[in-house]
Amino acid sequence: MGDTTYGVISAIYYHLKNRDANRSLDIFDERSHPLTRERVLEEYFKHDPEHKFIYRFVHTLFSAARLTAECAIVTLVYLERLLTYAEIDICPTNWKRIVLGAILLASKVWDDQAVWNVDYCQILKDITVEDMNEMHRHFLELLQFNIHVPASVYAKYYFDLCFLADDKNLSFLIAPLSKERAQSLEAISRLCEDEYSRVAVRRSFSADNFIGIQRSNAILS
Repeated sequence: MGDTTYGVISAIYYHLKNRDANRSLDIFDERSHPLTRERVLEEYFKHDPEHKFIYRFVHTLFSAARLTAECAIVTLVYLERLLTYAEIDICPTNWKRIVLGAILLASKVWDDQAVWNVDYCQILKDITVEDMNEMHRHFLELLQFNIHVPASVYAKYYFDLCFLADDKNLSFLIAPLSKERAQSLEAISRLCEDEYSRVAVRRSFSADNFIGIQRSNAILS
């Protein structure tokens, strides 16, 4: 795992440690929607996770799904956008499902190789496709289907993570987006936003039915 993703993990940890409250929603509550069949003690949800536990969870998902450093940055964009739009906090009871939801959305919108909900169910053996789809739907609705990532937004996050890496004496391994790559990001995220909104209006929402079908058409050369 590169330092880019490590920086994103540090940002998640920062949000956890500096939250104002424990505002949450049931769809992200791990007590109501556990990610494992193993019984988790209530004591687990009373303490902030250590940095290494966040690292281990994110590393497992990114490694198994072969996601890119660019996808890590978009993941953080969506995660912070959710906290703002939904007016919730990332806390011990919900951090895993919020992070998972952000990774799931970012990987579908941005990464070169589409990863489906069912693929993540192969990584997290005990979660069902139905639960994954429901969480994904709620995530999108809470974002008001605003999944567009302008190049300017990506650049801001990129330089913020550069600053964080420098502060932590880490090397930042990902180069800034080229003009062509930035145009691709804007086009792909806008296309997916339009597709999600159109399907939601038809009231037949199933994210796996269409994401990835037209993604290649959005690449600008």
